[in-house]
Amino acid sequence: MQIDAERFSWFQVPEEIKRLLILAAENWENTSQSEKYMNQALAKTEDNTEVLVAAYRYFYYKNNYQMALKTAIKVIEKIKEAEKLPDNWEKLRAILTNRKEDPSIRLYINAYAASGLVLAKLGELEKAKEISTKVKGIDDTNDFGAGILLDILTRPPEEE
Repeated sequence: MQIDAERFSWFQVPEEIKRLLILAAENWENTSQSEKYMNQALAKTEDNTEVLVAAYRYFYYKNNYQMALKTAIKVIEKIKEAEKLPDNWEKLRAILTNRKEDPSIRLYINAYAASGLVLAKLGELEKAKEISTKVKGIDDTNDFGAGILLDILTRPPEEE
């Protein structure tokens, strides 16, 4: 099979990694095979952010929520370390609010919101609500979808 990695010239990873990601996509119907390729790509990238985002999407759409959560957390931790973000939410909230247009901060917020979504899928509703509440507090335009998730998680059951 001939893989045209040039189709993904914008994707800044080595050609071998592109090939593995393409193979994962081409073998989508064979979960064990496609997951093998995805895991090989992850193992060879040393936590490349673009590959982690691709892996998050892959695992999420394969309904492998544990792995989706693991990759979202890796993205969060990687950005937190690179940007030297604090652990304290009040301090972090101020930074996220002021810098939410910065690409790395947007990715951090997206990954954090995604972790809330995955936690909801895993039945961790209180943790999902907490994350969604925090993200909604810095996202007045609902760019990150946390308001929608929070609405779903807090909506009272329908009356019969």
